[in-house]
Amino acid sequence: MKHSYILSIDQSTQSTKAMLIDESGRFVMKRDVQHKQLINSKGWVGHDPDEIAQNLRIVLKTLLEDSGIDRDRIAAVAVTNQRESAMAWDRKTGKPVCESVVWQCSRAKELVSRIEKAGGADLVHQRTGQQLSPFFSGAKLGWILENVDGAAERAARGELCFGTMDSWVIWNLTEGRVHKTDYSNATRMQLYNIFDMHWDDDVCRLFGLPKECLPEVCDSDSLFGTTDLFGLLEHPVPIHADMGDSNASFFSNGCYEKGTSTVSSGTGSCVMYNLGDTPILSKSGVTTCIAWKTRDEIRYMFDGVTNYSGAVIAWLEKNARLVEHASDTEALAFAANPDDHTFPVPAFTGIGCPHWRNDATAAFVGMSRLTGQAELVRAALESIAFQYADIAAAMTKDSGVAISQVYVTGGPSKNGYLSQFQSDLFACPVITPFAEERSGIGTAYMAGLSLGLFDRETLSEVMEAKTFLPQMPEDERQRRLHGWKLALQTVFGYADLQKQ
Repeated sequence: MKHSYILSIDQSTQSTKAMLIDESGRFVMKRDVQHKQLINSKGWVGHDPDEIAQNLRIVLKTLLEDSGIDRDRIAAVAVTNQRESAMAWDRKTGKPVCESVVWQCSRAKELVSRIEKAGGADLVHQRTGQQLSPFFSGAKLGWILENVDGAAERAARGELCFGTMDSWVIWNLTEGRVHKTDYSNATRMQLYNIFDMHWDDDVCRLFGLPKECLPEVCDSDSLFGTTDLFGLLEHPVPIHADMGDSNASFFSNGCYEKGTSTVSSGTGSCVMYNLGDTPILSKSGVTTCIAWKTRDEIRYMFDGVTNYSGAVIAWLEKNARLVEHASDTEALAFAANPDDHTFPVPAFTGIGCPHWRNDATAAFVGMSRLTGQAELVRAALESIAFQYADIAAAMTKDSGVAISQVYVTGGPSKNGYLSQFQSDLFACPVITPFAEERSGIGTAYMAGLSLGLFDRETLSEVMEAKTFLPQMPEDERQRRLHGWKLALQTVFGYADLQKQ
Protein backbone atom coordinates (compact mmCIF):
# COMPACT_ATOMS: atom_id res chain seq x y z
CA MET A 1 0.00 0.00 0.00
CA LYS A 2 1.35 3.40 -0.95
CA HIS A 3 1.42 6.02 1.77
CA SER A 4 0.44 9.66 1.49
CA TYR A 5 2.52 12.33 3.20
CA ILE A 6 2.29 15.86 4.46
CA LEU A 7 5.55 17.76 3.94
CA SER A 8 5.88 20.20 6.83
CA ILE A 9 8.26 23.18 6.84
CA ASP A 10 9.28 24.74 10.15
CA GLN A 11 11.15 28.03 9.76
CA SER A 12 12.61 28.14 13.25
CA THR A 13 14.95 30.54 15.01
CA GLN A 14 18.03 28.39 14.45
CA SER A 15 17.30 26.55 11.21
CA THR A 16 15.02 25.72 8.32
CA LYS A 17 13.47 22.31 8.90
CA ALA A 18 11.55 20.06 6.54
CA MET A 19 9.84 16.87 7.67
CA LEU A 20 7.45 14.19 6.51
CA ILE A 21 4.36 13.01 8.40
CA ASP A 22 2.46 10.01 7.03
CA GLU A 23 -1.30 9.53 6.74
CA SER A 24 -1.46 7.90 10.17
CA GLY A 25 -0.07 11.10 11.72
CA ARG A 26 3.33 9.60 12.49
CA PHE A 27 6.62 11.43 12.09
CA VAL A 28 8.76 9.86 9.35
CA MET A 29 11.89 11.94 8.78
CA LYS A 30 13.37 15.40 9.26
CA ARG A 31 16.22 17.33 7.70
CA ASP A 32 17.39 20.80 8.67
CA VAL A 33 19.86 23.48 7.61
CA GLN A 34 21.05 26.07 10.10
CA HIS A 35 21.38 29.77 9.31
CA LYS A 36 23.62 32.41 10.84
CA GLN A 37 22.56 34.34 13.94
CA LEU A 38 23.37 38.00 13.23
CA ILE A 39 24.04 39.50 16.67
CA ASN A 40 25.78 42.85 16.97
CA SER A 41 27.46 44.65 19.87
CA LYS A 42 24.11 46.15 20.91
CA GLY A 43 22.59 42.71 21.30
CA TRP A 44 20.36 43.12 18.25
CA VAL A 45 19.37 39.79 16.71
CA GLY A 46 18.72 39.33 13.00
CA HIS A 47 18.65 36.73 10.21
CA ASP A 48 19.49 36.98 6.52
CA PRO A 49 16.24 36.33 4.61
CA ASP A 50 18.12 35.46 1.42
CA GLU A 51 20.10 32.80 3.29
CA ILE A 52 16.84 31.39 4.64
CA ALA A 53 15.31 31.32 1.15
CA GLN A 54 18.35 29.45 -0.16
CA ASN A 55 18.32 27.05 2.78
CA LEU A 56 14.64 26.32 2.08
CA ARG A 57 15.60 24.98 -1.35
CA ILE A 58 18.49 22.96 0.08
CA VAL A 59 16.52 21.34 2.89
CA LEU A 60 13.61 20.34 0.64
CA LYS A 61 15.94 18.72 -1.88
CA THR A 62 17.84 16.90 0.88
CA LEU A 63 14.67 15.58 2.54
CA LEU A 64 13.18 14.25 -0.67
CA GLU A 65 16.43 12.61 -1.76
CA ASP A 66 17.21 11.06 1.62
CA SER A 67 13.68 9.76 2.21
CA GLY A 68 13.42 8.11 -1.19
CA ILE A 69 9.63 8.43 -1.12
CA ASP A 70 7.43 8.52 -4.19
CA ARG A 71 7.11 12.29 -4.62
CA ASP A 72 3.68 11.87 -6.19
CA ARG A 73 2.46 10.75 -2.74
CA ILE A 74 2.97 14.19 -1.22
CA ALA A 75 -0.60 15.36 -0.57
CA ALA A 76 0.13 18.85 0.73
CA VAL A 77 2.66 21.22 2.25
CA ALA A 78 2.23 22.83 5.68
CA VAL A 79 4.16 25.80 7.10
CA THR A 80 5.04 26.85 10.63
CA ASN A 81 7.42 29.52 11.86
CA GLN A 82 9.12 31.46 14.64
CA ARG A 83 6.47 33.96 15.61
CA GLU A 84 7.00 37.74 15.90
CA SER A 85 10.20 37.81 13.78
CA ALA A 86 9.43 40.31 11.04
CA MET A 87 10.81 41.52 7.73
CA ALA A 88 9.97 43.65 4.72
CA TRP A 89 10.70 42.93 1.08
CA ASP A 90 10.10 44.41 -2.37
CA ARG A 91 6.75 43.36 -3.79
CA LYS A 92 8.09 43.01 -7.36
CA THR A 93 11.63 41.70 -6.92
CA GLY A 94 11.30 39.85 -3.62
CA LYS A 95 14.50 41.50 -2.38
CA PRO A 96 14.52 42.08 1.40
CA VAL A 97 15.08 45.68 2.46
CA CYS A 98 17.31 44.53 5.35
CA GLU A 99 17.85 41.61 7.69
CA SER A 100 14.82 40.23 9.48
CA VAL A 101 14.33 41.48 13.04
CA VAL A 102 14.16 38.36 15.20
CA TRP A 103 11.58 37.93 17.95
CA GLN A 104 14.28 38.10 20.64
CA CYS A 105 15.47 41.52 19.45
CA SER A 106 14.43 44.66 21.36
CA ARG A 107 15.96 47.23 18.99
CA ALA A 108 12.53 48.90 18.65
CA LYS A 109 12.27 49.79 22.35
CA GLU A 110 12.71 53.55 21.73
CA LEU A 111 9.81 53.51 19.25
CA VAL A 112 7.70 51.66 21.81
CA SER A 113 8.70 54.15 24.51
CA ARG A 114 7.46 57.04 22.33
CA ILE A 115 4.12 55.30 21.75
CA GLU A 116 3.77 54.61 25.47
CA LYS A 117 4.54 58.22 26.40
CA ALA A 118 1.94 59.36 23.88
CA GLY A 119 -0.68 57.22 25.64
CA GLY A 120 -0.96 54.46 23.05
CA ALA A 121 -0.35 51.44 25.27
CA ASP A 122 -3.97 51.04 26.37
CA LEU A 123 -5.26 51.27 22.79
CA VAL A 124 -2.85 48.53 21.74
CA HIS A 125 -3.94 46.28 24.60
CA GLN A 126 -7.67 46.86 24.09
CA ARG A 127 -7.53 46.17 20.35
CA THR A 128 -4.81 43.48 20.04
CA GLY A 129 -4.93 41.77 23.46
CA GLN A 130 -1.20 42.37 23.94
CA GLN A 131 0.99 44.50 26.14
CA LEU A 132 2.81 47.17 24.16
CA SER A 133 6.32 45.79 23.62
CA PRO A 134 9.22 45.76 21.11
CA PHE A 135 8.87 41.97 21.29
CA PHE A 136 6.00 41.95 18.78
CA SER A 137 6.24 42.42 15.02
CA GLY A 138 4.55 45.82 14.71
CA ALA A 139 7.34 47.67 16.50
CA LYS A 140 9.99 45.73 14.57
CA LEU A 141 8.42 46.76 11.25
CA GLY A 142 8.12 50.34 12.49
CA TRP A 143 11.83 50.28 13.32
CA ILE A 144 12.63 49.12 9.78
CA LEU A 145 10.68 51.99 8.23
CA GLU A 146 12.36 54.52 10.52
CA ASN A 147 15.91 53.24 10.12
CA VAL A 148 16.33 51.77 6.62
CA ASP A 149 16.91 54.40 3.95
CA GLY A 150 13.92 54.77 1.64
CA ALA A 151 11.85 52.04 3.32
CA ALA A 152 9.12 54.37 4.59
CA GLU A 153 8.70 56.02 1.20
CA ARG A 154 8.56 52.68 -0.60
CA ALA A 155 6.02 51.36 1.89
CA ALA A 156 3.85 54.45 1.46
CA ARG A 157 3.79 53.75 -2.29
CA GLY A 158 2.74 50.15 -1.62
CA GLU A 159 5.99 48.73 -2.99
CA LEU A 160 6.84 46.63 0.07
CA CYS A 161 5.43 43.49 1.65
CA PHE A 162 5.48 43.12 5.43
CA GLY A 163 5.34 39.76 7.09
CA THR A 164 6.42 37.24 9.64
CA MET A 165 8.59 34.35 8.46
CA ASP A 166 5.67 32.17 7.37
CA SER A 167 4.73 34.82 4.82
CA TRP A 168 8.30 34.87 3.53
CA VAL A 169 8.36 31.07 3.20
CA ILE A 170 4.99 31.02 1.42
CA TRP A 171 6.10 33.88 -0.86
CA ASN A 172 9.15 31.85 -1.88
CA LEU A 173 7.30 28.55 -2.25
CA THR A 174 4.80 30.22 -4.59
CA GLU A 175 7.55 32.18 -6.38
CA GLY A 176 6.11 35.54 -5.40
CA ARG A 177 2.48 34.84 -6.23
CA VAL A 178 1.06 34.75 -2.69
CA HIS A 179 1.34 37.16 0.25
CA LYS A 180 -0.68 35.58 3.05
CA THR A 181 -0.57 34.64 6.71
CA ASP A 182 -2.93 32.90 9.11
CA TYR A 183 -4.78 34.20 12.17
CA SER A 184 -2.34 32.70 14.68
CA ASN A 185 0.55 34.65 13.15
CA ALA A 186 -1.42 37.82 12.43
CA THR A 187 -2.40 38.21 16.06
CA ARG A 188 1.27 38.06 17.14
CA MET A 189 2.11 41.16 15.09
CA GLN A 190 0.40 43.53 17.57
CA LEU A 191 -1.48 45.08 14.67
CA TYR A 192 -4.54 42.84 14.42
CA ASN A 193 -7.85 43.56 16.12
CA ILE A 194 -8.77 40.22 17.74
CA PHE A 195 -12.35 41.34 18.43
CA ASP A 196 -13.33 42.87 15.07
CA MET A 197 -11.00 40.53 13.11
CA HIS A 198 -9.08 42.92 10.88
CA TRP A 199 -5.82 44.87 10.68
CA ASP A 200 -6.51 47.79 12.99
CA ASP A 201 -6.18 51.21 11.32
CA ASP A 202 -5.48 53.09 14.55
CA VAL A 203 -2.85 50.66 15.80
CA CYS A 204 -1.11 50.54 12.42
CA ARG A 205 -0.89 54.34 12.48
CA LEU A 206 0.73 54.24 15.93
CA PHE A 207 3.60 52.23 14.45
CA GLY A 208 3.68 54.21 11.19
CA LEU A 209 2.72 51.21 9.07
CA PRO A 210 0.53 51.32 5.94
CA LYS A 211 -1.73 48.30 6.30
CA GLU A 212 -1.76 47.81 2.53
CA CYS A 213 1.69 46.24 2.92
CA LEU A 214 0.44 43.59 5.34
CA PRO A 215 -0.50 40.07 4.22
CA GLU A 216 -3.99 38.72 3.65
CA VAL A 217 -5.16 36.93 6.80
CA CYS A 218 -6.61 33.44 6.25
CA ASP A 219 -7.90 30.49 8.25
CA SER A 220 -5.11 28.25 9.51
CA ASP A 221 -6.38 25.40 7.29
CA SER A 222 -6.86 27.55 4.19
CA LEU A 223 -5.34 27.04 0.78
CA PHE A 224 -2.24 29.26 0.81
CA GLY A 225 -1.40 28.68 -2.84
CA THR A 226 0.33 25.82 -4.62
CA THR A 227 3.98 24.87 -5.03
CA ASP A 228 6.13 22.43 -6.97
CA LEU A 229 8.89 22.90 -4.36
CA PHE A 230 11.14 24.75 -6.80
CA GLY A 231 10.78 22.12 -9.49
CA LEU A 232 11.34 19.11 -7.21
CA LEU A 233 7.78 17.88 -7.89
CA GLU A 234 6.31 17.12 -11.30
CA HIS A 235 2.97 18.65 -10.32
CA PRO A 236 2.13 21.45 -7.85
CA VAL A 237 0.59 20.52 -4.52
CA PRO A 238 -1.47 22.71 -2.18
CA ILE A 239 -0.02 24.60 0.77
CA HIS A 240 -2.91 23.75 3.07
CA ALA A 241 -1.92 24.96 6.54
CA ASP A 242 -0.01 27.77 8.19
CA MET A 243 0.42 28.28 11.95
CA GLY A 244 2.80 29.98 14.34
CA ASP A 245 5.13 27.40 15.86
CA SER A 246 3.87 27.56 19.44
CA ASN A 247 0.26 27.44 18.27
CA ALA A 248 1.02 24.42 16.09
CA SER A 249 2.64 22.65 19.04
CA PHE A 250 -0.43 23.48 21.15
CA PHE A 251 -2.65 21.99 18.46
CA SER A 252 -0.51 18.84 18.07
CA ASN A 253 -0.95 18.02 21.77
CA GLY A 254 -4.72 17.86 21.37
CA CYS A 255 -5.32 21.00 23.44
CA TYR A 256 -8.56 21.69 21.60
CA GLU A 257 -10.78 22.59 24.54
CA LYS A 258 -10.95 25.32 27.16
CA GLY A 259 -8.58 24.90 30.10
CA THR A 260 -5.96 22.76 28.35
CA SER A 261 -2.36 23.99 28.43
CA THR A 262 1.02 23.53 26.71
CA VAL A 263 4.54 24.84 27.20
CA SER A 264 6.28 24.89 23.83
CA SER A 265 10.02 25.03 24.44
CA GLY A 266 12.72 26.05 22.00
CA THR A 267 15.21 28.90 21.93
CA GLY A 268 12.54 30.71 23.89
CA SER A 269 9.31 29.22 25.17
CA CYS A 270 5.61 29.87 25.09
CA VAL A 271 3.07 28.99 27.78
CA MET A 272 -0.43 28.62 26.32
CA TYR A 273 -3.86 28.23 27.90
CA ASN A 274 -6.97 27.51 25.82
CA LEU A 275 -9.75 30.08 26.45
CA GLY A 276 -12.31 28.47 24.18
CA ASP A 277 -14.18 30.57 21.61
CA THR A 278 -14.30 33.81 23.63
CA PRO A 279 -11.32 36.11 24.27
CA ILE A 280 -10.50 37.46 27.75
CA LEU A 281 -8.26 40.50 28.18
CA SER A 282 -5.58 39.84 30.76
CA LYS A 283 -4.97 42.21 33.68
CA SER A 284 -1.84 40.35 34.78
CA GLY A 285 0.57 40.81 31.90
CA VAL A 286 -0.14 37.80 29.67
CA THR A 287 -1.37 38.27 26.13
CA THR A 288 -4.61 37.18 24.51
CA CYS A 289 -4.48 35.97 20.93
CA ILE A 290 -6.05 33.58 18.46
CA ALA A 291 -4.73 30.03 18.89
CA TRP A 292 -6.10 29.04 15.49
CA LYS A 293 -9.09 29.61 13.25
CA THR A 294 -10.42 27.03 10.82
CA ARG A 295 -13.50 26.76 8.66
CA ASP A 296 -15.25 25.09 11.64
CA GLU A 297 -13.99 26.82 14.80
CA ILE A 298 -12.00 29.58 16.44
CA ARG A 299 -9.96 29.13 19.60
CA TYR A 300 -8.49 31.95 21.67
CA MET A 301 -5.72 31.51 24.20
CA PHE A 302 -3.70 33.19 26.89
CA ASP A 303 -0.11 33.25 25.76
CA GLY A 304 3.07 34.11 27.61
CA VAL A 305 6.53 34.04 26.04
CA THR A 306 9.96 33.78 27.62
CA ASN A 307 12.92 34.98 25.56
CA TYR A 308 15.38 32.50 27.04
CA SER A 309 14.75 28.82 27.73
CA GLY A 310 16.71 26.64 25.31
CA ALA A 311 18.88 29.71 24.83
CA VAL A 312 19.83 29.50 28.53
CA ILE A 313 21.18 26.00 27.93
CA ALA A 314 23.00 27.23 24.81
CA TRP A 315 24.54 30.02 26.93
CA LEU A 316 25.80 27.45 29.46
CA GLU A 317 27.50 25.56 26.64
CA LYS A 318 28.77 28.21 24.26
CA ASN A 319 29.27 31.34 26.35
CA ALA A 320 29.80 30.38 29.97
CA ARG A 321 31.39 27.04 28.94
CA LEU A 322 30.04 25.35 32.05
CA VAL A 323 29.12 22.25 30.05
CA GLU A 324 30.65 20.61 27.02
CA HIS A 325 27.31 19.45 25.65
CA ALA A 326 23.74 20.53 26.42
CA SER A 327 22.94 16.95 27.41
CA ASP A 328 25.41 17.26 30.33
CA THR A 329 23.11 19.64 32.19
CA GLU A 330 20.72 16.97 33.49
CA ALA A 331 23.33 14.95 35.38
CA LEU A 332 24.99 18.08 36.78
CA ALA A 333 21.65 19.40 38.04
CA PHE A 334 20.90 16.17 39.88
CA ALA A 335 24.42 16.22 41.39
CA ALA A 336 24.21 19.81 42.67
CA ASN A 337 24.24 20.64 46.39
CA PRO A 338 20.57 20.71 47.48
CA ASP A 339 21.36 23.44 50.04
CA ASP A 340 22.58 25.91 47.42
CA HIS A 341 20.17 28.82 46.89
CA THR A 342 21.45 30.43 43.70
CA PHE A 343 18.87 32.08 41.41
CA PRO A 344 19.79 33.31 37.92
CA VAL A 345 17.58 35.76 36.03
CA PRO A 346 18.27 35.18 32.29
CA ALA A 347 17.26 38.67 31.15
CA PHE A 348 19.95 38.87 28.47
CA THR A 349 17.74 41.11 26.32
CA GLY A 350 15.24 42.12 28.98
CA ILE A 351 12.52 39.94 30.47
CA GLY A 352 9.09 39.63 28.89
CA CYS A 353 5.77 38.22 30.04
CA PRO A 354 4.33 38.85 32.58
CA HIS A 355 6.86 41.44 33.82
CA TRP A 356 7.68 43.28 30.55
CA ARG A 357 10.96 44.84 31.72
CA ASN A 358 12.94 45.56 28.57
CA ASP A 359 15.57 47.38 30.68
CA ALA A 360 16.41 44.37 32.87
CA THR A 361 19.78 42.65 32.53
CA ALA A 362 20.84 39.12 33.43
CA ALA A 363 22.33 38.19 36.81
CA PHE A 364 23.06 35.38 39.26
CA VAL A 365 21.68 36.16 42.73
CA GLY A 366 22.31 34.39 46.04
CA MET A 367 25.60 32.59 45.33
CA SER A 368 27.79 31.37 48.20
CA ARG A 369 31.46 30.41 48.37
CA LEU A 370 30.43 26.80 47.75
CA THR A 371 28.46 27.56 44.59
CA GLY A 372 30.18 25.76 41.72
CA GLN A 373 29.62 24.36 38.25
CA ALA A 374 26.81 21.97 39.15
CA GLU A 375 24.95 24.56 41.22
CA LEU A 376 25.15 27.20 38.48
CA VAL A 377 23.95 24.73 35.86
CA ARG A 378 21.05 23.58 38.05
CA ALA A 379 20.08 27.18 38.81
CA ALA A 380 20.12 28.04 35.11
CA LEU A 381 17.77 25.12 34.36
CA GLU A 382 15.48 26.13 37.19
CA SER A 383 15.30 29.71 35.88
CA ILE A 384 13.53 28.32 32.81
CA ALA A 385 10.82 26.75 34.96
CA PHE A 386 10.49 29.82 37.20
CA GLN A 387 9.66 31.93 34.14
CA TYR A 388 6.97 29.40 33.17
CA ALA A 389 5.55 29.45 36.70
CA ASP A 390 5.22 33.26 36.67
CA ILE A 391 3.22 33.08 33.46
CA ALA A 392 1.04 30.22 34.67
CA ALA A 393 0.23 32.12 37.88
CA ALA A 394 -0.85 35.16 35.84
CA MET A 395 -3.08 33.00 33.63
CA THR A 396 -4.68 31.35 36.63
CA LYS A 397 -5.37 34.75 38.19
CA ASP A 398 -7.04 36.09 35.03
CA SER A 399 -9.04 32.97 34.14
CA GLY A 400 -9.96 31.98 37.68
CA VAL A 401 -9.14 28.35 36.89
CA ALA A 402 -5.87 26.64 37.85
CA ILE A 403 -4.02 24.65 35.21
CA SER A 404 -4.67 20.96 35.85
CA GLN A 405 -1.97 19.46 33.62
CA VAL A 406 0.62 20.75 31.18
CA TYR A 407 2.08 19.31 27.99
CA VAL A 408 5.73 20.32 27.57
CA THR A 409 7.33 19.98 24.14
CA GLY A 410 10.55 21.00 22.42
CA GLY A 411 14.26 20.44 23.02
CA PRO A 412 14.42 21.47 26.71
CA SER A 413 11.58 19.05 27.52
CA LYS A 414 14.03 16.14 27.08
CA ASN A 415 15.81 17.22 30.26
CA GLY A 416 14.45 15.03 33.06
CA TYR A 417 15.52 17.38 35.86
CA LEU A 418 13.81 20.34 34.21
CA SER A 419 10.59 18.41 33.52
CA GLN A 420 10.38 17.22 37.14
CA PHE A 421 11.09 20.72 38.47
CA GLN A 422 8.35 22.14 36.26
CA SER A 423 5.87 19.64 37.67
CA ASP A 424 6.94 20.64 41.19
CA LEU A 425 6.50 24.37 40.50
CA PHE A 426 3.20 23.96 38.62
CA ALA A 427 1.98 21.52 41.31
CA CYS A 428 0.36 19.41 38.61
CA PRO A 429 1.31 16.64 36.16
CA VAL A 430 3.72 17.57 33.36
CA ILE A 431 3.42 15.44 30.22
CA THR A 432 6.30 15.24 27.73
CA PRO A 433 5.39 13.62 24.38
CA PHE A 434 8.10 11.30 23.01
CA ALA A 435 7.84 12.65 19.47
CA GLU A 436 9.87 15.80 18.88
CA GLU A 437 9.12 18.53 16.36
CA ARG A 438 5.62 19.14 17.68
CA SER A 439 5.36 22.43 15.78
CA GLY A 440 6.01 20.79 12.42
CA ILE A 441 3.74 17.90 13.35
CA GLY A 442 0.97 20.25 14.49
CA THR A 443 0.75 22.23 11.27
CA ALA A 444 0.92 18.94 9.32
CA TYR A 445 -2.05 17.73 11.38
CA MET A 446 -3.91 20.91 10.47
CA ALA A 447 -3.25 20.30 6.76
CA GLY A 448 -4.16 16.61 6.99
CA LEU A 449 -7.42 17.38 8.78
CA SER A 450 -8.35 19.94 6.13
CA LEU A 451 -7.80 17.32 3.41
CA GLY A 452 -9.62 14.55 5.28
CA LEU A 453 -6.47 12.43 5.75
CA PHE A 454 -6.78 12.55 9.56
CA ASP A 455 -9.45 12.81 12.21
CA ARG A 456 -8.81 14.15 15.72
CA GLU A 457 -9.65 10.88 17.45
CA THR A 458 -7.06 8.98 15.43
CA LEU A 459 -4.40 11.62 16.07
CA SER A 460 -4.98 11.44 19.83
CA GLU A 461 -4.06 7.74 19.71
CA VAL A 462 -0.73 8.40 18.00
CA MET A 463 0.91 10.41 20.77
CA GLU A 464 3.06 8.59 23.32
CA ALA A 465 4.29 10.49 26.36
CA LYS A 466 5.95 10.39 29.78
CA THR A 467 4.27 11.94 32.81
CA PHE A 468 6.06 13.68 35.70
CA LEU A 469 4.12 14.10 38.97
CA PRO A 470 4.78 16.71 41.69
CA GLN A 471 7.18 15.55 44.42
CA MET A 472 8.29 18.75 46.15
CA PRO A 473 6.74 19.57 49.55
CA GLU A 474 4.54 22.68 49.44
CA ASP A 475 6.68 24.66 51.91
CA GLU A 476 9.78 24.01 49.77
CA ARG A 477 7.87 25.02 46.65
CA GLN A 478 6.84 28.31 48.23
CA ARG A 479 10.40 28.95 49.44
CA ARG A 480 11.74 28.48 45.92
CA LEU A 481 9.13 30.77 44.41
CA HIS A 482 9.86 33.43 47.04
CA GLY A 483 13.58 33.23 46.26
CA TRP A 484 12.89 33.72 42.57
CA LYS A 485 10.73 36.74 43.36
CA LEU A 486 13.56 38.29 45.39
CA ALA A 487 16.01 37.66 42.53
CA LEU A 488 13.68 39.46 40.11
CA GLN A 489 13.36 42.39 42.50
CA THR A 490 17.16 42.62 42.70
CA VAL A 491 17.50 42.74 38.91
CA PHE A 492 14.67 45.23 38.47
CA GLY A 493 16.09 47.41 41.24
CA TYR A 494 19.45 47.49 39.51
CA ALA A 495 17.80 48.52 36.23
CA ASP A 496 15.98 51.34 38.05
CA LEU A 497 19.28 52.47 39.61
CA GLN A 498 20.91 52.64 36.18
CA LYS A 499 18.22 55.08 35.02
CA GLN A 500 19.06 57.58 37.76
